[in-house]
Amino acid sequence: MAETQKVILIGDGAVGSSFAFANVLSSGVGQELGIIDLNEDRVQGDVLDLIDVLAYTHPKHVYKADYPDCKDADVVVITAGAAQKPGETRLDLVSKNMKIFKGMVQQVVDSGFQGIFLVATNPVDILTYATWKFSGFPASRVIGSGTTLDSARFRQEIADTLNVDSRNVHAYILGEHGDTEFAAWSRSNVGGLQLYDWIQENSAVDEEELIEKFYKVRDKAYEIIKLKGATHYGIGVALNRILKAILHNENAILPVSSYLAGEYGINDIYLGAPSIINNQGIRNTFEMELSEHELQLFQDSAKQMRKILDEALAELED
Repeated sequence: MAETQKVILIGDGAVGSSFAFANVLSSGVGQELGIIDLNEDRVQGDVLDLIDVLAYTHPKHVYKADYPDCKDADVVVITAGAAQKPGETRLDLVSKNMKIFKGMVQQVVDSGFQGIFLVATNPVDILTYATWKFSGFPASRVIGSGTTLDSARFRQEIADTLNVDSRNVHAYILGEHGDTEFAAWSRSNVGGLQLYDWIQENSAVDEEELIEKFYKVRDKAYEIIKLKGATHYGIGVALNRILKAILHNENAILPVSSYLAGEYGINDIYLGAPSIINNQGIRNTFEMELSEHELQLFQDSAKQMRKILDEALAELED
């Protein structure tokens, strides 16, 4: 990567602008942030607004960009696409956003871009796969936000229930970022103690209440969308966390949407799974030792995604 790390954001809607704000607040996560959107007035307004933040944060070159600016970028973050409406699942967005992505990704590639794609547009697992296919890039250089936000929500819910710091809770939501996601309960721990053991040793913990927390996590986006129309702060910060792992070459383990090639008995699909992230993208995705039931849930999630993906790709070719 160049000494001056450059990030291009495509999509300046609620998620994109929240990511941009989180990025401007973060020290050392890129020295350049260019923003692309069809609504150029909104971009220019956000650029002017974000520049006002810099005097109180960290130096950064923030500007309105266009696709040729992607040429020497380290990372292109994609949040553009049709928004999820109340009552609409992430998967309802497939056909609309697949068409948008085909042209958008091609323009990035045509610029000469050789960096890493980071995708957040929903349905993120399918659109990350589409970005990989449309770009022709190695799968390691195409990353989706996956279940990073879901896992953060899950850890916070567990922490609140147990009255501990969420930073000491280690737990993952895996699979689709959506309705078929599942909690890897068998691998969850608090301060190194297996969650099941914690429950047994603390009689005040209501196990049924804890289990219900997963459903709250799974459906939280629907609740937020119903109340305010969109989710954007959480995913904006989650994207910036993944970006930091890339630009700082952290080798951080995050449950991003990564390409599975035999892991968990799943092939040729992107899904949320723990992966090591550095400045080359996804170094590798590793297999957690899941329970038999959890493994089945993972494979069921993959089958559902595969069916929808195949239908979307076939429709795109018609």
